Amino acid sequence: MPKSAMIRARTDSHLKEKVEEIFDELGLNATTAINIFYKQVLLSHGLPFEVRVPNATTQKAMKSAKAGRTVKGFTNVDALFKSLKA
Repeated sequence: MPKSAMIRARTDSHLKEKVEEIFDELGLNATTAINIFYKQVLLSHGLPFEVRVPNATTQKAMKSAKAGRTVKGFTNVDALFKSLKA
């Protein structure tokens, strides 16, 4: 079947750039990736992944991590492994 339908959507430019870098690594372009997504929606009769609102525990953990209270940052891998061994 010839491809003649057009999809137009707006997205964050940073998100688009990062996602297209991943597509490039996979040997895909945005059109092919969108077509794969559409075919998976058709096959599964819905989104091909679970979409849920996080529960209260997960929301609390996400807020804590975002605030930097429960996560550590490392400048390099050696510092990470040193912290893991401590």
